[in-house]
Amino acid sequence: MAWFGMEDGQFQKRLSWLIFVVEMLQHGLYFFFVAFHFVFYLGRRKIHYLFDNGKEMAEEYDMKTNQLLLRKWREKNALGASGNWQIEVGEPNLFVPDSLDREFIKESSTNPVFMRKDTKSSFQWRIRNLPYPKDVYTVTVEKDQRCCVVRTTNKKYYKKFSIPDLDRFQLPLDNTALSFTHANNTLIITYQKPMEIVAAEEELQKELKKLKAANDGDGECKTQ
Repeated sequence: MAWFGMEDGQFQKRLSWLIFVVEMLQHGLYFFFVAFHFVFYLGRRKIHYLFDNGKEMAEEYDMKTNQLLLRKWREKNALGASGNWQIEVGEPNLFVPDSLDREFIKESSTNPVFMRKDTKSSFQWRIRNLPYPKDVYTVTVEKDQRCCVVRTTNKKYYKKFSIPDLDRFQLPLDNTALSFTHANNTLIITYQKPMEIVAAEEELQKELKKLKAANDGDGECKTQ
């Protein structure tokens, strides 16, 4: 039997993902959260999540485009003190420090600089200061290690990186979703987002817009 133009198997798979998305949103994205702060700052929507497992996540979105500009994580060490922020999305030396984070990270002007900057339809990484022509690079998916690997034929650069979003959703890596290009001494790697993640992010934006409407005009932090 077909449901809404989909066979039984497709419908059940889609339904299970929709249920997962709802649960994910209800439980603070990926974990149950006990509180979050929601503020506006210099044209950015900033959310700071506190999870019951001790982890923290901070995100920043462009208020006009809803583009994710920054996502970073930190957790407490064995002594109970907060560790350093680990950047998942965004460029560390470009975000504006605030009361949640006053760390400055400086990169050499000549060393390769690796950073992630997503679009609505894809995960995207940029590696600056790589002057070699495009045919020197290979970018592959290593399914058994659940990561992507950048190699150069001249053995001047090697980089292995994971896609945490796929791990959180327990989705397989797909070779056909990966592509890359090179321009202006920058290697640009693109991985097309699976439909499950695109749908989840769209649902998240709907929830954030509701928070924006509730927070408009008062500038206070919200607690859940």
